[in-house]
Amino acid sequence: MKYLDEFRDGEQARRLADEIARITTRPWSIMEVCGGQTHSIIRNGIDQILPVGVEMIHGPGCPVCVTPLGVIDKALAIAARPEVIFCSFGDMLRVPGSRDDLLRVKGAGGDVRVVYSPLDALRLARENPDRQVVFLAIGFETTAPANAMAVKLAKQEGIRNFSALVSHVLVPPAIEAIVRSPGNRVHAFLAAGHVCSVMGYHQYHILAETYHVPIVVTGFEPLDLLEGIRRVIWQLEHGESRVENAYERVVTEAGNVAAQATIAEVFEVTNRGWRGIGVIPYSGWKLREEYAEFDAERRFDVSQINAAESPICRAGEVLQGAIKPNQCAAFGKQCTPRHPLGATMVSSEGACAAYYHYGRFVELQGTKG
Repeated sequence: MKYLDEFRDGEQARRLADEIARITTRPWSIMEVCGGQTHSIIRNGIDQILPVGVEMIHGPGCPVCVTPLGVIDKALAIAARPEVIFCSFGDMLRVPGSRDDLLRVKGAGGDVRVVYSPLDALRLARENPDRQVVFLAIGFETTAPANAMAVKLAKQEGIRNFSALVSHVLVPPAIEAIVRSPGNRVHAFLAAGHVCSVMGYHQYHILAETYHVPIVVTGFEPLDLLEGIRRVIWQLEHGESRVENAYERVVTEAGNVAAQATIAEVFEVTNRGWRGIGVIPYSGWKLREEYAEFDAERRFDVSQINAAESPICRAGEVLQGAIKPNQCAAFGKQCTPRHPLGATMVSSEGACAAYYHYGRFVELQGTKG
């Protein structure tokens, strides 16, 4: 655990928690944007050692969770075609569509394969020129460079049997949508360190200034998160609202400029639907027209598929931070990791999965989390 143990030191964590308690004089609500941060917070009990009145609100930052149901249904329709090799990361296989998931399509005879990189899918296209190879290209800004590179290489090499079903989403527009929503109760944000490692954090300054919310870039280990919480509370208590970088070992303000250039070459900004939330303007990427021939949605004509969410699943409210997972009546009953109603229960970064796996079954009166 070299380079990680130092960010998991219990004594240092206690000192940070004591400092947070010392500087806190009012109730504050802080949203961690990333689902990986949510799991770390719940797994390590960070939300339970904070002062009474300091609430962690779990944000929509799980790419699996926010991929629209319509995209999942399009993926299922494409994957079921006999000429297709459908490639996806493993965490998408059990995400429920309107009726099925990719694992069931595979069980019914569909050629669905787990890959670890879009370049693995591109290799399969080279090796199987008589098949159509489709890669499910989802995620926040973190996964976009590799997905863009795969499409770029396919064009350069003339690999015409490769395409991508694209559903990329962007963090800054989601933050803006949250702070502008009528029921918003978020006072500050912990920004996702892996997203900022690609994109930098220069685009967050206008959000902090315009909406008067502190934004602190953090990592995923307990000390990273506690330091981020300490910094946002210090700003809130002093009436400040600016962007800080508490993840300097990984993140710079400019980010990875080369990766950004590849993204900009292949993708362009578009309005994007978020599962359980709705359409957020300018919150996603789609393939540019120069790369439209690699758009699986166009290639397989699945644009008219209609999707229907479970009527008892409240995952959308969880993603917006309106409720905690264990406030949903279906949580742990009709909805479990084995039989999920929504993506937040099956995703490795989903808030519902975190509450289930780490025992947050009951919302106890007067307790945190």
